[in-house]
Amino acid sequence: MPLTSPTDLLRAARADDAGVGAFNVIQLEHAEAIVAGAEAAGLPVVLQLSENTVHYHRGLAGIGSACLAVAAQASVPVVVHLDHAEDEDLVAAAVELGFPSVMFDASTLPYAENVSRTADVVRRCHARGVAVEAELGEIGGKDGAHAPGVRTDPAEAARFVEATGVDSLAVAVGTSHAMADRSAVVDLELVGRLAAAVPVPLVLHGSSGVDDPGLRAAVRAGISKVNIATRLNQVMTAAVRAVLSADPQVSDPRRYLGPGRDAVADEVTTLLRLLRGVTD
Repeated sequence: MPLTSPTDLLRAARADDAGVGAFNVIQLEHAEAIVAGAEAAGLPVVLQLSENTVHYHRGLAGIGSACLAVAAQASVPVVVHLDHAEDEDLVAAAVELGFPSVMFDASTLPYAENVSRTADVVRRCHARGVAVEAELGEIGGKDGAHAPGVRTDPAEAARFVEATGVDSLAVAVGTSHAMADRSAVVDLELVGRLAAAVPVPLVLHGSSGVDDPGLRAAVRAGISKVNIATRLNQVMTAAVRAVLSADPQVSDPRRYLGPGRDAVADEVTTLLRLLRGVTD
């Protein structure tokens, strides 16, 4: 299936009180599992590569091309997205490689600089038909940059979107990246006010820290894209650990990465159905 742009996908989800799952790829098995899970659910999905993962793979070309290839072979719509890029050169590289969607994250900068740099990225990306996500109100858990209790202000968010022209906006509403438990509480009242004030789809980062009822409530309140990474890593690691614990002599990575991939695919199917509100 041809690569998908997120713009119509997210706007349709918002209109239907549904959420689109966006899952982070660390290695090829993640990409394969995420697409397999989406195909089992019969629902669209977003494959995300973070700037940190790009550095881990020593560049975008290899892992980025692999994600594009996996997406192109899928039987459901797949968006390949660059996540949390703080480097404009990396954004440009993703556009050149063929990514239809990028996130430029200047949220740790002063507001005026965030607006200026984001608007410049948007102009260049839109000229190539690429959608841009940005962030306002830092999301916690990223190198200590976020002070507890920070929230995105709806009026400021509306001004930011108008000034930058971004296609979607990640907002701070109570979640934090890399949470190992699901104790985060989403400020649903704030999500509702943001959804009323901001004319583009809202994105929830740090969603692994939210329990299933909380995720569904966040979508109903106005979240359109739900980013999940740590939860899938926990599932994969548990499956790999179970294989290695049962047979310490295993040395072929396919013997343990395969079950890890299958476990992630099952979790993706469950999450996509949850975000869509499918209960049967």
